[in-house]
Amino acid sequence: MTFFGLSNDYIASVYEELFLLKYHGNWSFMEAYNLPLTIRRWFLQRLAEQFEKENKQHEDAKNKSKAGRR
Repeated sequence: MTFFGLSNDYIASVYEELFLLKYHGNWSFMEAYNLPLTIRRWFLQRLAEQFEKENKQHEDAKNKSKAGRR
């Protein structure tokens, strides 16, 4: 932390969180910015879980498709 406020790394991580909510969740910048930290982090964690679930389903479908061609 600097004398005048938050560190550049922390600010960059906040902007990254806001970008992810805007890009993947269709939140406006101000909606995401005004979320309490705990709620913002919950939504980001939930998005990560959803992506993992979708990736697993995609891989399972791909593997099933490969197995059916043999």
